[in-house]
Amino acid sequence: MRFKAGTVRRRGVIAGLSAIAMVGAPAFAQAWPSQPIRLIVPFAPGGTTDLVARLIAQGLGERLGQPVIIENRAGAGAMVGSEFVARAAPDGHTLVMSNIASHAISPSLYPANTVRYDAVRDFTHVALVTSNPSVWVAHRGAGITDLATLRARATAAPQGLDVASSGAGSSNHLLIVQLAQLAGIDLHHVPFRGAGPAMTAVIAGQVPLMSDSLPSAAAHIRGGSVRAIAMCSAERHPSFPEVATFREQGVDLVCDSWFGLSGPAGLPAAIVAKLNAEVRAVLATADVRARYAEFGGTPGTLDAAGFTRFVAEEFARWAPVVRASGAEAG
Repeated sequence: MRFKAGTVRRRGVIAGLSAIAMVGAPAFAQAWPSQPIRLIVPFAPGGTTDLVARLIAQGLGERLGQPVIIENRAGAGAMVGSEFVARAAPDGHTLVMSNIASHAISPSLYPANTVRYDAVRDFTHVALVTSNPSVWVAHRGAGITDLATLRARATAAPQGLDVASSGAGSSNHLLIVQLAQLAGIDLHHVPFRGAGPAMTAVIAGQVPLMSDSLPSAAAHIRGGSVRAIAMCSAERHPSFPEVATFREQGVDLVCDSWFGLSGPAGLPAAIVAKLNAEVRAVLATADVRARYAEFGGTPGTLDAAGFTRFVAEEFARWAPVVRASGAEAG
């Protein structure tokens, strides 16, 4: 069989490029990171996502030899910051703290025409960082000490009882809707642009209650600035054994929030492998494990493939829950 010269040349070029790609992939990974890494936190400073991000960023920066810079881009149930990363160049220098809001709940909670990314296809999911239960806290002067007094206050309130959260689309928003349905009470969701501003409002008495992730609430509970009234875990949390669960108080409400590291789709496999290994190495250090344990988080152990499956499963799990709850963004 005879080939035209142009065909042979083209095939030679293609073969050459393939060889370069095979040789160049490890070199690309070795050269990465060649500049500071931007870690987008899709919530305001002071909340659990921000707290988890800053802790992992410090260790990663030390191990990678480049600073990992936190950039808060809040809005639309964590979708503003997540969309920014989905559109970024897949070179490993722009990452996002993916979470249960941005990749499991918000895409189903917001109108379809406002959701501009696919939670699985438009990202490279690298590593699960930590998971933790939610906890409900009350202003010290609100007179709410447990689920029974919460029910009594909600029943007596003509317009329902206000409950703050880190924002529409968060798991804590959905927990407010679910508790109202399960307990048969009127709860009014008050969304903030992050857990930090929401907690400040509760401490000041502007809102009597908050549904929050345990890490961002832990220091305030220990310091006595708010009162913990119920934990959304299957059993009492070892770091807060004095806080009864919702199940113990008659309502079957259990929820774990999770936080991971993700990048744009198409992130080179060598970078994904290196980044996953470095995240797991940071999570294995004694000081980081102790810090996560202090605020109630459990470090993740999944590889990139496992975390990708996990995100897909979480999206599939929460989509029907959002629809059944009737919850809406805002």
